[in-house]
Amino acid sequence: MKICVFGLDCAAPEVVFADERLVNLRRLMAVGTYGRLESVIPPITVPAWMCMCTSQDPGSLGVYGFRNRVDYSYDKLGFANSGSIKALAIWDHLGREGKRSIIVGVPPNYPPRRINGISVGCFLTPDTTKNDFTHPANFKTRINDLVGDYPVDVKNFRTEKKDWLKEEIFSVSRKQWKVVHWLMKEQEWDYFHFVDIGLDRMHHGFWNYFDEKHLQFEPGNPYQNAIPEYYLWLDQQIGKAMELLDEDTVVLVVSDHGAQRLDGGIAVNEWLIREGLLVLDQYPDTLTPFEKLKVNWSQTRVWSEGGYYARVFFNVQGREPNGVIPPGEYEFFQDEMKAKFETLTDDKGQSLKSLVFKPKEIYNSMRNVAPDLIVHFGGLLWRSIGSVGHRTIHVQENDTGPDSCNHAQYGMFILNAPNCPLRGEYQGARLLDIAPTLLDLAGYEIPETMQGRSLVAGTTKGAR
Repeated sequence: MKICVFGLDCAAPEVVFADERLVNLRRLMAVGTYGRLESVIPPITVPAWMCMCTSQDPGSLGVYGFRNRVDYSYDKLGFANSGSIKALAIWDHLGREGKRSIIVGVPPNYPPRRINGISVGCFLTPDTTKNDFTHPANFKTRINDLVGDYPVDVKNFRTEKKDWLKEEIFSVSRKQWKVVHWLMKEQEWDYFHFVDIGLDRMHHGFWNYFDEKHLQFEPGNPYQNAIPEYYLWLDQQIGKAMELLDEDTVVLVVSDHGAQRLDGGIAVNEWLIREGLLVLDQYPDTLTPFEKLKVNWSQTRVWSEGGYYARVFFNVQGREPNGVIPPGEYEFFQDEMKAKFETLTDDKGQSLKSLVFKPKEIYNSMRNVAPDLIVHFGGLLWRSIGSVGHRTIHVQENDTGPDSCNHAQYGMFILNAPNCPLRGEYQGARLLDIAPTLLDLAGYEIPETMQGRSLVAGTTKGAR
């Protein structure tokens, strides 16, 4: 039995399940099962998609975000790529059965994965005109013959040029979906997986124009329908793709995480400086990224990486080069810092109700260099700002440009298969359950290494 996965990066269940114009998704919902899908911590594109495909949590993968500490030194950060993921993905397990897969834009997929089938790079590909972005390498010629230069992403999507951004997102998506429909129709495959990154870019660019609860929302603004228009476009593309599938194909529409408004940013390193936990030799005169600060490591106890969430690191004796926290005090200090983060307030003095996680308590295991704490400020309604020079803790500016959306812990899924006993809304599904469920429905063994469970196991159908 074939498996076809349409990944909608950042798709929000509150939008997908509420818009009755999404007729093709409605048809899938009517004959299958659907619901909110709990993402991993942190709910971020890298590593969430590969957590889904491997059924391994971020700690087990050893990938905690786009950038990760290479070792316990202070200045070595590496960007995640396809080689960062060592665990076997669903297409690897199928490849061992002699089955062919096609994966398009499933992050991280640069360099393009060598799979039994066809692999097309994701948004991390630096330049498709200068770098190989497909496996086999010569397959890129066929894609370029079909659509011209193949775009993997919308470059510079954090911009004030909203007319340009909207058109660019649609332009990129048109080329990508043309390739997807062609691959589905003309190439041999048993497993197909495409991730549309355009929806994520649309959310980050236009959420404040769409969400009436957003602080910046203005009724009747010219971009109020930009996000609904893109969802409608995606629904139409999925409808065209469905026409290419036979009735016994397992079909999944899924997102890696959800979307929600962004109320502001917490300048986390500014706060650590005020608390005397991060010590600088010299406070900067202008806004400065953390990696360019002059940090006094012999007096610093804590620092943080900014982003959608905060990765907090401790300066531990015998672990970091100039560590100051005695190993015997680590757990006490970790508890102390967790409590301090939980007491942070917003710009009005109200509790942020931030979520603070100890990696060892949320991950099955931990590879590579894990953060000492992970913080979701305001449940991710507030972004973590790593730069210093703001002279305030609460900011509206983003480190990387205009952005009105943050990720939400819950994404969505719609699943349909002829032998799936589940119907209607399903509650309690997790991202790690997806790969076991797909393998189960398609009649394959579920590897013991997978951390999730089949959603259909224990019903009238179940391999475990």
